[in-house]
Amino acid sequence: MDQILENYFNWPILVAAFPEVLQGFFVTVEVALCVIVIGVAVGLAFALLRCTGSRLLGALVTAYVEVFRTLPQLVIIIFVYFGLPYLGIRFSPFLATALALAAVLAAFSAEIFWATIMAVPKGQWEAASSLGLPQRRVLRLIILPQAIRLAVPLITNRSIAITKGTALGAAISLPEALGSAQSVMSIQANPSPLTLATGFYLAFFIPLVWLSRVIEKRFAKGH
Repeated sequence: MDQILENYFNWPILVAAFPEVLQGFFVTVEVALCVIVIGVAVGLAFALLRCTGSRLLGALVTAYVEVFRTLPQLVIIIFVYFGLPYLGIRFSPFLATALALAAVLAAFSAEIFWATIMAVPKGQWEAASSLGLPQRRVLRLIILPQAIRLAVPLITNRSIAITKGTALGAAISLPEALGSAQSVMSIQANPSPLTLATGFYLAFFIPLVWLSRVIEKRFAKGH
């Protein structure tokens, strides 16, 4: 027990590591928020592109979805940070991580939004069209609100799962919570900072998981 306390709950080291790991935690939160906002927005836009009926756009979106749902998140992060500079495109570790994870979330979001749009009964399309409403207005005023309501619980759960990948940013020197903890750990020669980072991750993701369950139950009841 003494050895566990010394290696993972060393109080002096925890106190010394706290400022740096806390700063890394703020970076983690910022990246996560960027991933959710960009990923969900782009995913919805891709789903709407499929609604245009264009075979070319539909094929392009489908190809994008399949590729980014298949590739490991770490591979995408490394490609964005180390591969794109060969094309003259450079991103900071923050932007590379945020954009890579947002691209993954956009792929899943696009598929979820498309599935929920298709889940709305076709009779509603036909009834609205019989009243002379243009297809765009039918989609915007009648179909999309129902589809989004169905998609919210699924999007919330997927967003949480993907934003956990912010820790992968440590591979490209992103100073997020895990990366900061590893840095202090190497200096102090003690893994206690990892315990601190774990606590911050729990403090961030447990409320998100709880919120996702509340949202899921609320929308399941149709409120």
